Amino acid sequence: MTYKYVATCLFGLEHLLGEEIDALGYKRINTIDGRVVFEGDEGAAARCNTWLRFAERVFILAGECRAATFEQLFEGVRSIPWENYIGERDEFPVKGHSIKSALFSIPDCQKIVKKAVVERLKSKFGTSWFAEDGIKYQIEFFILKDEAMLMIDTSGTALHKRGYRPGTLDAPLRETLAAALASIARPREDVLFWDPFCGSGTIAIEAAMIMNNIAPGANRNFAGEQFAFFDKKIWKDAKDEARSAVKKTEFEAYASDINPESVAFAKECVKRAGVLGTVKAFERNALEITTGGRRGTIVCNPPYGERMFTMAQTEELYKKMGAHFKTLEPWQVYVITSHEGFERLYGRRADKVRKLYNGMIPCYFYQFFKRRDKK
Repeated sequence: MTYKYVATCLFGLEHLLGEEIDALGYKRINTIDGRVVFEGDEGAAARCNTWLRFAERVFILAGECRAATFEQLFEGVRSIPWENYIGERDEFPVKGHSIKSALFSIPDCQKIVKKAVVERLKSKFGTSWFAEDGIKYQIEFFILKDEAMLMIDTSGTALHKRGYRPGTLDAPLRETLAAALASIARPREDVLFWDPFCGSGTIAIEAAMIMNNIAPGANRNFAGEQFAFFDKKIWKDAKDEARSAVKKTEFEAYASDINPESVAFAKECVKRAGVLGTVKAFERNALEITTGGRRGTIVCNPPYGERMFTMAQTEELYKKMGAHFKTLEPWQVYVITSHEGFERLYGRRADKVRKLYNGMIPCYFYQFFKRRDKK
């Protein structure tokens, strides 16, 4: 059976996510801000949850409808064959979002969607009361410009939670965004990969997982594993595929930080992620790193002056980064920050700038990869 799916992501990662879906062999249908719609068999639910590095969640697209009024939303939702997914005793809570639409009250939309699903299931199961003590099917609606998508979440816990971080430090970077930063920087076996503001080591860990072909969801569970309409075997097959695909490379990554507490935490995360032989975490001031005569790439997430450091401290840091990183040339440097004046402070115009989001914070990924002429 062919299903329609929706994979969601942080704004700015849609292109990377789409390429991942293509690589897994599934057909893209549409891409809008923060989500990619695609087709696949039931095995796609398991493989996409297991393999997608840039997705936040994977949903089954149960149906779509016009939703300019509550009546349209109700009738549209009631027309969807929910009985193909939800059993008579199953739980089906509702949540969602509405953007640029006439129906902007989320609580009211939740009530309408819930009522419509109940009415549909009443007519199909011949009952007037639902215990909702069985399998949980989280229904999520997304209304954009008066058009609604009705979906069922197959992921459960968000996919950026890989399971290797036993907690968080201040200003954590989502694993999905860290994977994107690493991927854009094009990690290579013969080039040292270094994050000198490592925090919990997430960027270096994600780079190592990419290079060693470690599936990000190989060691966690998903909501869809409990779904009655899925063959249980698809989840086992996806994890078996992931385990057999791991490869050993000569890739090497450094995760360093001036804060010993961060380094200790990063070491624990490296161990839990299974990349102990690939990522080395240690204490060092970012303004004192050296090339050691090697080729290298720096990918980092320094303080923005929002949750860590004052703005004055942050701007002084950026000036010092520009002065010191210049001594590391011809190393490539990739920096994400929300500071729009970063290039001026750093002392060099980036070769490319990409807008990304760190949670809800609009950021810029400054990329310095072209060799500068010596004067």
